[in-house]
Amino acid sequence: MGPLKGYRVVEMAGLGPVPFCAMLLADMGADVVRIDREGGNNPLGLKVDILNRGRRSVALDLKSSEGMTTCLGLITKADALIEGFRPGVMERLGLGPDECQSRNPRLVYGRMTGWGQEGPLAHAAGHDINYIALTGALHAIGTDEAVTPPLNLVGDFGGGALYLAFGVVCALLEARASGQGQVVDTAMIDGAAHLMTMMYGLKHNNQWNDERRNNLLDGGAHFYGAFECADGKWVAIGSIEPQFYQLLLESTGIEVDSDGATQDSQDWPQMRQRLQEIFRAQPRAHWCEIMEGTDICFAPVLSMTEAPTHPHNQARDVFVTEFGVVQPAPTPRFSRTPGAINKPPPMAGEHTLEVLKEWGLK
Repeated sequence: MGPLKGYRVVEMAGLGPVPFCAMLLADMGADVVRIDREGGNNPLGLKVDILNRGRRSVALDLKSSEGMTTCLGLITKADALIEGFRPGVMERLGLGPDECQSRNPRLVYGRMTGWGQEGPLAHAAGHDINYIALTGALHAIGTDEAVTPPLNLVGDFGGGALYLAFGVVCALLEARASGQGQVVDTAMIDGAAHLMTMMYGLKHNNQWNDERRNNLLDGGAHFYGAFECADGKWVAIGSIEPQFYQLLLESTGIEVDSDGATQDSQDWPQMRQRLQEIFRAQPRAHWCEIMEGTDICFAPVLSMTEAPTHPHNQARDVFVTEFGVVQPAPTPRFSRTPGAINKPPPMAGEHTLEVLKEWGLK
């Protein structure tokens, strides 16, 4: 099942964003085959790497003529290829776009880099934190005193893997009409900047400034942020709309007409301190009881241990348990061709003979 059933994708084994992109495609039904090096293992030392779920593994020695012939054979049979090496690596291997598309003109060749295929930094090493630092995203996240890396969600997975998956699917749709493949150049710096589009729009209209925790959506506003409770746990408030803000005031016992109880930016610091004191007076369960499910725009700040047990997440099966691991379920959801986790993460080379026979190469 899945809306991508029938599509074949070759994934060149790598770290982080490319495996996540491959997981997305596999969750949606694509037949994704990962090319591992012979004798390879998980570079992070993980016994079960759920980013590798849903696909099969073929182990090849790309330094040998036999390995190269087999790899090119698989690429010739594929609809798409995805890779995440530095610029020029695939060309030096003899697996660049020109070589591959000369054998398979319909091939969608998806490339993932941090800095892009060209530019002064194209060949420099980097990680998520570096890419988002150069786009303005990292500077905007944190407190008055320090920036806060938002895990590696904005560059690696949001700006990288999701854009690569989107680009590959766009190119596959176009190839159905034109009969021709193309190269999809995905750079995490491009994606991270693109994710900041709304903030740059606000800045142009003088509704965003470069001071951290001094804007509507960065914790500056007292009605959009997280607050610690009496038991050391936290809650998140997003009462932006006036009617939702009024509910927040009523639920926290603040008189609507009291001094400074407005949403005007000059009142933010005073009201933030006031709400901090109020929320610290009761444990998180108290605030959940009176606020959760209301139009205050409220949620408890759950840990990764807590999140899978929340009633809403359970009702929607946001998290599932597969091959003994609690993990996020495939998303988005489809009414007729739902995605699914079809296979556990493979061992390197586990499906070599199976895939080669199935794809007509043995």
